[in-house]
Amino acid sequence: MKTTIKTPNKTYDILIGKLPNLEFDKKVAIITNHKIAGLHINYLTNKIKAKELHIITLPDGEEYKNWESIEYILNRLFDAKFDRNSLLIAFGGGVVGDMTGFAASIFLRGISFIQIPTTLLAMVDSSVGGKTGINNKYGKNLIGSFYQPDGVYIDTHFLSTLDKREFAAGMAEIIKMAVMFDKEFFDKIKNNKISLEEMIKRSVELKAEVVNQDEKEKGIRSVLNYGHTFGHVIENLTNYKKYLHGEAVAIGMIMANELSKSLGYLSENEAEEIKQVLQKNNLPTDFKIENIEEFYNHFFLDKKTTDNKIKFIIPEKIGKYKIVKDIPKEKVIKVLKKFEK
Repeated sequence: MKTTIKTPNKTYDILIGKLPNLEFDKKVAIITNHKIAGLHINYLTNKIKAKELHIITLPDGEEYKNWESIEYILNRLFDAKFDRNSLLIAFGGGVVGDMTGFAASIFLRGISFIQIPTTLLAMVDSSVGGKTGINNKYGKNLIGSFYQPDGVYIDTHFLSTLDKREFAAGMAEIIKMAVMFDKEFFDKIKNNKISLEEMIKRSVELKAEVVNQDEKEKGIRSVLNYGHTFGHVIENLTNYKKYLHGEAVAIGMIMANELSKSLGYLSENEAEEIKQVLQKNNLPTDFKIENIEEFYNHFFLDKKTTDNKIKFIIPEKIGKYKIVKDIPKEKVIKVLKKFEK
């Protein structure tokens, strides 16, 4: 199955299926982490022919998504005398993909890279659409660039070693897409009437449609951040160690649903439907806020906040989104108090 991304500057394909043999008449570096290298590096290297093939291995974890890791990648590339014709391969989950894309965007002012995601979350979300970046002490993905890959190869072979929590984290992003854009898709997930491959395919199709309309998140692409505005605060306050990204997004979806209900949009029944589907897919739906004011102030570190106005993405109903701004602080605080410790 093939889906095509078309942005003003680049067109490329997302291929879903068995990874093909790849030949490159150039220097290639696979960027991965120790865990993925131990499990799958031989599967990948047996599929690649290149003028030179290098493997750059990073520590595993969100806490390593930082400048130090980027400098390590860049230094390895300089040491190996990579040039503007060289290629990077992001081989891992979202952390590896985001860092590889960012390194590719700034090495010699930009070289090519491709994505070969190994987690469900990366397959349906972070590998598609060209968002790259790293975290800093102020928040998640606050340093980065929009930089499209030359291609994305999604092979479900890699999911065979994915643990239960990581798989559930990917399901959060799939459910997010369904709630925002496609009621029929949501109902299929809810009623177990859809295969894993079909879920991946539909999620990628929906994301491609959005990116093709709005590459740099000036409009509809911001809708993909449903659950993320709250979820990024949760990740930051727990130092990226308690929750996987998809788990934090799942809780963020519950919080966004509470906000939607308070504004008179989402019905109680639909909010409960979404909660049950998240729980059925082994995702957390509760969080205890220790300091309401601190939580609220973290919203202003979000990339989507402009002119000190917070943009919230909420479901108007399942399958239909709404973007809301200028919500009085007291209304948001009232929602947060429902999660107070």
